[in-house]
Amino acid sequence: MEIRAARRRRRRRGARRVVRRAAAGVLATQLATVAGLLIFDSARRKDRPDREFPHRHGDPVTVDGGEVRIYTFGEHLFEDMIADIESAQNRIFFETYIWKDDAVGRRFRQALIDAHERGVEVYIVFDTFANLVVPKDFYAGLPTGIHVKRHPLITGGTKFLFPSHWGRNHRKLLVTDRTAAYLGGYNIGQDYANRWRDTHARYSGDMVVELENTFVDYWNHYGGSPALPQPPRRTWSHNMRVHRNLPADMVYPIRNMYLEAIDRADTRVWLTTAYLIPDDAFVRGLVQAAERGVDVRLIVPHFSNHIIADWLSRTLYERLLKGGVRLLRFENAMVHAKTATIDGVWSTIGTANIDRLSLAGNYEVNMEILDPDVARRMEEIFNLDSGNCTELTLDEWTRRPLVARVSEGVLSPWRPLL
Repeated sequence: MEIRAARRRRRRRGARRVVRRAAAGVLATQLATVAGLLIFDSARRKDRPDREFPHRHGDPVTVDGGEVRIYTFGEHLFEDMIADIESAQNRIFFETYIWKDDAVGRRFRQALIDAHERGVEVYIVFDTFANLVVPKDFYAGLPTGIHVKRHPLITGGTKFLFPSHWGRNHRKLLVTDRTAAYLGGYNIGQDYANRWRDTHARYSGDMVVELENTFVDYWNHYGGSPALPQPPRRTWSHNMRVHRNLPADMVYPIRNMYLEAIDRADTRVWLTTAYLIPDDAFVRGLVQAAERGVDVRLIVPHFSNHIIADWLSRTLYERLLKGGVRLLRFENAMVHAKTATIDGVWSTIGTANIDRLSLAGNYEVNMEILDPDVARRMEEIFNLDSGNCTELTLDEWTRRPLVARVSEGVLSPWRPLL
């Protein structure tokens, strides 16, 4: 009996060694694949020319209870944001994921300082992790009278072990004097002014107070000082609604907003995203829409600023293409927009990408808009962007090199993490 037991123990130890070695081998292969992709991406960026992409500066769209102006070029957006900061008389709420120490970033900082010096209350939120490479003296230049909240690197103390405390503040929001509010995908920096294709919107009228409330709730939840009063006179808009992901409360309505809208689609679903790493339910919704005859088109970067995200996205392309979804790859610039328009009625503009980090991880904000005029403008923008895309066909995709297929397979276990 003792001999048999000893043999069983040896077999178990041997099996554990095999499993550990196999796991180590898989991890080493994955890390080597990532290293190779990063080297390839670095070389590609050096050879990539700067080219202008199509953009259009449209007039504001009148909606019930206000106006919506949609921006697709950073220089136009930043000029208007600065103008609203410069005209503010009472209060400014400014929230961003990335705030670079460059000409654009310093211009925003000075505009906020000038507003403070003329007596405006200025409240600022930015994400610590996203700005780790920004010199500390950039923020040290802000006067002590400006109220600043850094979204912490680690939230919740020991509760950080729970996924609800892993979220970054990925929001981009500006509210001035309850007269104007901006929301969309643009971070603050020179690259975003003229090298990245993104989408933002300026709201006036009823929805300003809703976006103000979005800032206030976050500020107070994370102990911003001083605490802010809730804005008065919230609105029950029939055609626009703010959706906020709140990881600390495990509330993620943006994903459900998308799934419900796609499920209702009858004629077309046109969606633009910087990072396409959807979960199975999202993929299923897109494919089912295409199968019932809906024109489903997705604009994604041909090469984004995160090559690993690109390759994780590629693991889903065959399923989408076989399901009848059209994939359009934006060329010669990073497309960073987070938008969609459906059936000439429904649209969304916001901060959430189509990936797990945005839809079930980060603090995000999207505006849902039910207005045919806004949808018409969004369709015009989508058509303009489509002219700067190359379409990926199923035949082309199935003929990609074997090394690409192997690399995608090696990295695919990481997809649920992003």
